[in-house]
Amino acid sequence: MNKLNVLLVAVVMVFATGFANAQKIASVDINSIFTAMPEMKALDSQLQTLQTAKQTELEKQGKSLQDLMKKYQDEAPKQTQAINEQRSQEVQKLQDNLQQMYSAAQKDIAEKRDAGLAPIEKKINEAITKVSKAAGYEFVFDASSPALVYKAGTDATPAVKKELGLK
Repeated sequence: MNKLNVLLVAVVMVFATGFANAQKIASVDINSIFTAMPEMKALDSQLQTLQTAKQTELEKQGKSLQDLMKKYQDEAPKQTQAINEQRSQEVQKLQDNLQQMYSAAQKDIAEKRDAGLAPIEKKINEAITKVSKAAGYEFVFDASSPALVYKAGTDATPAVKKELGLK
């Protein structure tokens, strides 16, 4: 009975090994493709310009708020309690507006990035699909992913870059 179990395990291992070897597997370094694409470089440049513009506006608003706060603090001893409370509420409202502007700026930048990435990702996925079908790959893994534990298969990155017209 024990010999039969050993024989059965050996037969299963042979078939499993044969099945695994029959599959064509490749890896693609998607990060290197993203960084090599001119569309990604243009998007990064646009995002940097947008971020600089938003940051400049926020700094300008922050400076004017600081100047107003300093003015109100300097004048506080000479004003009535009611005026000081009114000014305090005004400053709080301006601080809230500044925080909302900051949040809106972050949201605008994120939306612009997401909108710009969608066509780039689609183009890369189409190229990967085309290269995979042409080469007969059954599986293609992202080589830059931490989930990839072993990489010994064919690297399809050069073929995908060539398909996209990249160096």
